[in-house]
Amino acid sequence: MIEKVRVAVVGVGNNTSALVQGISFYRDTGSLVGIHRPEISGLGVGDIDVVAAFAISDAKVGKDLHEAIFLPPNNFPRLAAELPPSGVTVQRGLVDSTEIERVAHALKGAEVLLYSAPSGRPQTAQAYAEAALTAGVAFVNTTSDAVAREPSWLRRFEEAGLPLIGDDLASQFGTSVLHHTLLRLLEERGLTLVSSYQVNLGGTEDFRNLVENSNTKKQSKLNALGSDKVQLAPLGYLPQLGSEKIAHLNIEAKGWGETAVSLDVRLKVHDPSGAAGVNIDLIRIAATALRAGRGGYPAEAATLLKSPPGTAV
Repeated sequence: MIEKVRVAVVGVGNNTSALVQGISFYRDTGSLVGIHRPEISGLGVGDIDVVAAFAISDAKVGKDLHEAIFLPPNNFPRLAAELPPSGVTVQRGLVDSTEIERVAHALKGAEVLLYSAPSGRPQTAQAYAEAALTAGVAFVNTTSDAVAREPSWLRRFEEAGLPLIGDDLASQFGTSVLHHTLLRLLEERGLTLVSSYQVNLGGTEDFRNLVENSNTKKQSKLNALGSDKVQLAPLGYLPQLGSEKIAHLNIEAKGWGETAVSLDVRLKVHDPSGAAGVNIDLIRIAATALRAGRGGYPAEAATLLKSPPGTAV
C-alpha cells in the first residue's frame, strides 16, 4: 500500500478550502470528473493527508481545519453536506522572519509545504521557503511572488536535495491558460496578431488582495502569455461574484490578404477549483521528487506554472 503524502498548507483561504474538500470528495466517491491525472507515480488524488495548517486570521487560528475553511471571508461552496473534524488545528502563521524556527518545528512530519497565501508578500513567501529548508521538506509556491525564479533559492534547495516548485500556479482552466492557447493557435494557423487584451473580475479575498498588490501578478501573467502585444486590464474585485471569476478576452489579428479577424471570449469559472485542480498535481510531483531524492526544480511541473525558473521576476 502506497504511503500517503503528508502536506502542510500555508493559508486557509478559498484555495485551501477547495483542495481539502476536493480530496475528501474524491476519496469518498471515487469520481474522476475534473481530474487531469488520476495517478502520479502511484499516488491518487485521495492519497494526501493535510498534517498542518497555518493562517494569520484570528478567527481561524485555533480552529479545526475543517471548520476554518468555511469561515468568512471564505466563500467557496460546500462540496458535501458534512465534513468531519480533521484533527488538524490551524496554527498561527509567520508574523515575521524571527518565527521561522517555530514554523520549521511545526513542519516536522510533513513532506511538502504548500504555500497558498495571498500573492504580493514576497518576504513572507521567502520566509516560509526558509522554514521548509530548515525542516527538510519540499516547497511549492503557488503565488506570483518570486522564489523558484530566484537562482539563489533554487541553488539552496538543490544543494539540500529538496524539491522547489514555483512560481504561480496556472489554473486548471483559467484565463492565462485559455489566452495562451488561443494565441498559440493563432500562430499555428498562420495569422498575425495585431493586439489583445484580458480583463479579470473576481469576488474572492485573493482577488481583493491582488487589486491592492498587483505588481508581481501582472508580471507573472505576462510570463504565461509570452507576447508583448497583450494588455492586461487592472484586476477588478466584485464581492457579489463570490468564488467565481469572470474573464473577458479579445484578440485582433490579420489573416490572408491582411483581412481582419476578431475574437471575443467570456470565461466564467470557480477560481479556487481551478487552483485545487493544479495543486493536487503539484503536491504529488513534489512528493515524488522528494522520495526519489531529486532536489531543485522538477521539470515536469513546468506546464502547471505561469512563472517557472527562467522567467522574468
